[in-house]
Amino acid sequence: MNSDIHEDYHEVLQRCIKDDMGFKNGKPVAACIIYKCLLHWGVFEAERTTTFDFIIHTINTILKTENENDILPYWLANASALLCMLQRNLRSKGFITAPSRSSSDTHLSEKANETFRSPLKAFEQRTSMSHIDARYPAMLFKQQLTASLEKIFGLIRDNLKKEISPLLSLCIQAPKLARGGTGRRSRSPDVTLQQPISTHWDRIVKFLDSLMDRLHKNFVPSFFIRKLVTQVFSFINVQLFNSMLLRRECCTFSNGEYVKSGLCVLEKWITDTKEEHAGAAWDGLKYIRQAVDFLIIPQKSKKTLEQIKKSICPALSMRQIYRLCTMYWDDKYGTHSVSAEVVAKMRDMVSNDAQNPVSNSFLLDDDLSIPFTTEEVAQEVPTIDISNIEMPPSLRHVHCAQFLMQHLQSSYSS
Repeated sequence: MNSDIHEDYHEVLQRCIKDDMGFKNGKPVAACIIYKCLLHWGVFEAERTTTFDFIIHTINTILKTENENDILPYWLANASALLCMLQRNLRSKGFITAPSRSSSDTHLSEKANETFRSPLKAFEQRTSMSHIDARYPAMLFKQQLTASLEKIFGLIRDNLKKEISPLLSLCIQAPKLARGGTGRRSRSPDVTLQQPISTHWDRIVKFLDSLMDRLHKNFVPSFFIRKLVTQVFSFINVQLFNSMLLRRECCTFSNGEYVKSGLCVLEKWITDTKEEHAGAAWDGLKYIRQAVDFLIIPQKSKKTLEQIKKSICPALSMRQIYRLCTMYWDDKYGTHSVSAEVVAKMRDMVSNDAQNPVSNSFLLDDDLSIPFTTEEVAQEVPTIDISNIEMPPSLRHVHCAQFLMQHLQSSYSS
């Protein structure tokens, strides 16, 4: 009997995870059904159970599918919703060390018999509770689900970086037609040279629009959209800034104008997207914005070190400013960079600070952090009402899921 019960449970959970249950009024159906089932079956109070391990294993398996662009946002929405329900409703009950397997099986068996006899009454009694006294397996499940959520977020972010990297490589340096200089232009037709200057930046915008479509399609909470967009813009900042300081051909007046025009395109996208979803994306570009401001500012030779540090490039370290000033060349008007006196001052300051390993590099590091905690997720993600979630067709003939249909009928008739 006990093994049959567990098999029925696992069948329901497997269908919830592997089938696309979709969304009901923006609510992730799979997460709602999984939570209602775990609550109804009394799994949260079990001292021993394989159900939680089964859920985590099945989710991790489904994440390995080739269709990551759809699966990952879908499970970002579902995993975060399920985690929020656990975080808000579970409370730790004194853990019992080394519980016997027979006592756990007896608990689940009794709970199953009770709900089979009066499924609607049992469900209403349990959903009326504000908190659930959860045992150790349930609290461990919450930790495992948090790890899965972090994994999903990291996979989405890493895939986005892979998608955008080839596009950024075309935005780092201005096309030849956009550069100054007196060199002769080739008369032979060149598709790359004939493209409008804004084409590459427009592709970045299309990429961002596609990202937003995928996230909105799967009703990903605004909290996660802001986090993803902010990290994408931080990556854009790192790639453009580091390339500018590593390649002298990118550290020119014309290139500054080109990147400035691209940043204006991104700024418009951020403004149109609004803070609810764009978050601190514009602030994430501050290094490349300030570097570009230096490249295109006139009369650099008249600027003092204090003006550069405080007014033009306040976020940049002295080593980064020194690198920028010494790499710069004016390919359009032939003007000079900062004065020799300013360069000498910066050189002395950089030399004196050379022993500091933290500031010994002018390059920016890519942000690989997971920018949220379980508490933040529970606080920022809206509360989900799990009532009136329709019974998925694939579960209508599974005995231990019949309570879903009976509760739904009761809700409609009341």
